[in-house]
Amino acid sequence: MMRSVLVCAILTTSLVLAGCALGPRMIEINRLRYNDSVKVTTERQLLLNIVRLRYIDTPSSLSVTTIAEQPEIVAGLKAIPFFTSAAAGNSFGGYAGSILPSAELSGAVRPTLSYSPLDDQEFTRRLFTPITLEGTLYISKTTWSASTVFRLYLENMNWVSNAETASGPTPRVAPDYEEFQSGIQALQRLQDRKLMAFFSEDREEKLTDPVPQGAGVAAAAVESAKAGFEYRGDSTNGWVVTRKQKQPILRIGAIPEGDADWAAFSRVFHLDPDCRSFDITTDSLDPFLAEGKGAGLRQIDLETRSLIQVLFFVSQGVDVPAEHVASGVAPSTTDADGTPFDWHKVMHGLLRVHCVAGKKSPATAHVAVPYKGHWFYIDESDRDSKSTFSLLMELSRLELGVRTGQQAPLLTLPLNGR
Repeated sequence: MMRSVLVCAILTTSLVLAGCALGPRMIEINRLRYNDSVKVTTERQLLLNIVRLRYIDTPSSLSVTTIAEQPEIVAGLKAIPFFTSAAAGNSFGGYAGSILPSAELSGAVRPTLSYSPLDDQEFTRRLFTPITLEGTLYISKTTWSASTVFRLYLENMNWVSNAETASGPTPRVAPDYEEFQSGIQALQRLQDRKLMAFFSEDREEKLTDPVPQGAGVAAAAVESAKAGFEYRGDSTNGWVVTRKQKQPILRIGAIPEGDADWAAFSRVFHLDPDCRSFDITTDSLDPFLAEGKGAGLRQIDLETRSLIQVLFFVSQGVDVPAEHVASGVAPSTTDADGTPFDWHKVMHGLLRVHCVAGKKSPATAHVAVPYKGHWFYIDESDRDSKSTFSLLMELSRLELGVRTGQQAPLLTLPLNGR
């Protein structure tokens, strides 16, 4: 009997020691599963919001802020008394007692998921704030092409429209976009040929008129430095407050005589074809300036989009069922002659979201969401759409990511499981 108890105790101890590896083992099992679930649901949430905007429905986002997992191991050893009849031949009868050892080991994993709705005032402000000029140019210098970035994030360039009416709910009338697209494609070909580049040049801006040198120059210089400015000058010209700033520039290389791409780009955006360096500005060019049309500009003025405008814009690439258009559930756009406008001419090479009826997600879907009785999805073989969607995903994380120091999550769900 003692031998049985000893064997059981050794077995239980072995099980408990094996359970000590449950923590590291749980990381191996669950970490990538959580990672994949967060990735997939975040992508589906973005696609869902794009589809909602196509139907002029309100977008909404929920952020997973915390995943806390609590593994639990319970081990035990029991001694259960068991009584049997006395051995045969005992004339007085009776019972003999025995002890049966019992070991048990159980485990449970109880994750706690915390969500934060991203619909507060700060979220809305960032959603409607246009991307900065520096941000637009920085993205254009990454692995994404300049044509993709400019088509997504620019309302216009030198007041040449990039389907501006598509930056909101689906318009009734076809947008103006063809000139912009042809000019941007020419710019892309110049970039592919390494004949253009974006960079920043250090410049000094004067903030005050010159003042005579006096006893207070030293003190003024100190105060200017504290404020991030410089107090510069000499005894001849006087002293001025200045500051240094980065000026974005488009620089053109050695263009061959009669180059078709450069001719197309400079013509579309009303640039001086003999100029090789253009200051890039934002919202500084008068839209009604007579010289702004065909007079040879030496600057490139951009109007950028906010994230909500970008999402509205790409939502025009969502296919919608014919019955939804016929019933008015999904808004439609017509050409000047009243025929339906094909939005894929605007969105070609950017994003296309297919639509199909059915109960299951299409087998060829890269990411898919059900909505209004249909599945909306990006096809796995559509390289351009996947690339644009990836760019939107990363930039939406940067623009609308969970802020440091924000309030505690509003929704916390404990989940029991094994």
